[in-house]
Amino acid sequence: MTTTPLHILLDTPLPGIRRITLNRPEKRNALNNRLRTEIFAALEAHDRDDQVKVTIIRAAGPAFCAGYDLAANNRVEQPYHTAGGHGQWSRHVVDGWFRVWDLAKPVIAQVHGYCLAGGTELATSCDLVYVAEDAQIGYPPVRLMSPPDMQFHPWLMGMRQAMESMLTGDSLSGVEAVAKGWANRAFAAAELDAEVLKIAERVAKIPSDIQQINKRSVHRAMEIMGLRAAVRSGTEIQALAFHTDSSKAYMSRFRRDGESVSKLLSERDASFGDYRERKK
Repeated sequence: MTTTPLHILLDTPLPGIRRITLNRPEKRNALNNRLRTEIFAALEAHDRDDQVKVTIIRAAGPAFCAGYDLAANNRVEQPYHTAGGHGQWSRHVVDGWFRVWDLAKPVIAQVHGYCLAGGTELATSCDLVYVAEDAQIGYPPVRLMSPPDMQFHPWLMGMRQAMESMLTGDSLSGVEAVAKGWANRAFAAAELDAEVLKIAERVAKIPSDIQQINKRSVHRAMEIMGLRAAVRSGTEIQALAFHTDSSKAYMSRFRRDGESVSKLLSERDASFGDYRERKK
């Protein structure tokens, strides 16, 4: 990257293994455009670096990622161009997640705490996903805003669980996410760092020129079944949701300040008694 990262930390815990740590803990690592730009720049640099065999994406603080930063103006300073018009944002972020999907080198998501909305999309774009047993993975915006930007649920979890997740917005624990097919394995939170490094070490043993073909062999099979086309077509469904009366009424009350966003998210989840309303 050309500038010093503001929202990520980079380290090399073992030879061949580069680690990106999301570092906006005060915002639960919510994805603003600066953070997204830094993630993509680091991943692309790792893909060009012969010393890097595999990248781990993890996070500082109590949550992996609370989703997109709704208090930020995400229309400005986007990390790459996506054509405008209705649905620009959902098409834009899906473009980004397929950039991760299409990297030559493996990327591992290490998930703890809350992993919500856009955070689930970030993790889903990675090749392997390992979670803390008590992690909470969900897409609550389906309750009052829209279906996901990246509609991965049917592909990873099957029709019935996808429908339950879409119709309730309820979260899955790390253990449940493994059972449903969203994640590879779950570990006790205290063991997650060490266990993910063990797996990354095994991945790093295989030469990168072989690994990129290994990755594509799985991706091509999914694409032949229609995954890429389905996820892209889902962006138009997501854009359509913002024209419903309920979504327009809800979104009209958002202001770009933390107090307004927090109040509206609490209001959304109060009757369900989960996410930020769980302790209350």
